Amino acid sequence: MVESNSKVLQQKPHAMLLSYPLQGHVIPSVHLAYKLAENGFAVTFVNTQSVHRHLSKSNANNNHRGGGGDDIFAGIRERAGLNIRYLAIPDGLPVEWDRSENHDQFLAALLHVYSAHVEEALRGLLKSTDGGPPVNCLIADSFFVFPGKLAKKYNLLYISFWTEPALVFTLYYHLHLLRLHGHYDRKDSDAGAGGEEVINYVPGVESIRRRDLMSYLQAKDTATVCHQIIDAAFDDVRDADFVLCNTVHELEPHTIAALEKKMKFYAMGPIFPPAFSASPVATSLWSESDCSRWLGSNPPGSVLYVSFGSYAHLSKPDLLEIAFGLSLSGANFLWALRPDMVCSGDQNPLPPDLTEEISGRGMIVPWCNQKQVLGHPAIGGFLTHCGWNSTLEGIWCHVPLLCFPLLTDQFTNRKLIVDDWKCGLNLCDETPVSRAEISEKVKRIMGGKSSEALRDAVKRVKKTMEDALFSKNGSSQENMGRFIKDVNLAVQNKVTIS
Repeated sequence: MVESNSKVLQQKPHAMLLSYPLQGHVIPSVHLAYKLAENGFAVTFVNTQSVHRHLSKSNANNNHRGGGGDDIFAGIRERAGLNIRYLAIPDGLPVEWDRSENHDQFLAALLHVYSAHVEEALRGLLKSTDGGPPVNCLIADSFFVFPGKLAKKYNLLYISFWTEPALVFTLYYHLHLLRLHGHYDRKDSDAGAGGEEVINYVPGVESIRRRDLMSYLQAKDTATVCHQIIDAAFDDVRDADFVLCNTVHELEPHTIAALEKKMKFYAMGPIFPPAFSASPVATSLWSESDCSRWLGSNPPGSVLYVSFGSYAHLSKPDLLEIAFGLSLSGANFLWALRPDMVCSGDQNPLPPDLTEEISGRGMIVPWCNQKQVLGHPAIGGFLTHCGWNSTLEGIWCHVPLLCFPLLTDQFTNRKLIVDDWKCGLNLCDETPVSRAEISEKVKRIMGGKSSEALRDAVKRVKKTMEDALFSKNGSSQENMGRFIKDVNLAVQNKVTIS
């Protein structure tokens, strides 16, 4: 009996890792799986069948060496011997159905249906007799609404993974305070007003203007499926045993210190692949154009990279103003312009005369490998929507940011970039978008005194990130080690009790 218990107590963590089915969440989730496997975890990584279909299709075109087909982790298992398995499961909708065109229905399926498919997959793993360690942890993106209940039902550790900054996490976590003070879910006629109001009562947040809150917290209509998900997800996250965050302690010290008083919170970012520009696992949902030859034909620091991410949309008038602003600026630029970028569905939104005018100094592609582009010596600035992955990647590559947030956390990220870290400039604070302001701001970020100050600030923040990851007592490195130790201990305690 003692011998049997001894064997049980040697049990290692085996995590079922649920990635939220959007590009910006898949990327850090894949790299987290890699890091955990390097640290002795067994990981079963779960994508939706729809995400897997996009990965397989795009990465066949991208000639990715990390593996495609039925298993995106096959390559690193063979090369590095890491214990990462892979599952693709239904999300409740037909695989071929266009989720980007039917966003509310897609989110409703994640809210109401997806948990049943996850539970079915989990039961299969728990019954598995393949000789590996049993699943004892559930790691799930914090935007899922069901992991806490599922973990409790099957006696698993619940680890919530937050892919955005700690500031955004704590604002969602303290929705009840925002409601109480009338800064969220107001029912009166002034619900959308008061953008300059200062919020200074959220623990760990010195002050923030209402207009710097996430877009969903500024909305008048708080009964949408997105708001239902936010409310339910941040009720669920309170049951988490641990929370992992893709940020750096030194960049958000007060916010993180306040969160650490409430929960086991680990800042372990930035979560990048081992070789920054070359992921060992396929993560792109889009086919990537090779821009290296064109970039190589331009002088160092002379090209503005333009991308508004994998998810957000622009109106055609705004897109045209941006295009004309780029033209007026005289800057060389590389623009990743998705075919579905424009709300109207127009896949060729730029007029032929404008396309011809900018063709000599601008390259427009549907999609590209952003890390490789940002790391190219020709890149001197980044016109960005301020998605968190883009923010971290731009700063890592010493590239100052021209900020044009479009939705969700991007407005709050902009505050960190421009107001707190001084790594970028605001673009178009006032609506409507103006080509004259775009031209002027592009010129400022690509050269002159303001550009030098921005580059110095970016270097300082990059150094902070580097130290957190690689220095002897780096905070992210230490937090990862502390998390691994804490989870191993918690796994043994659960096994002993059960």
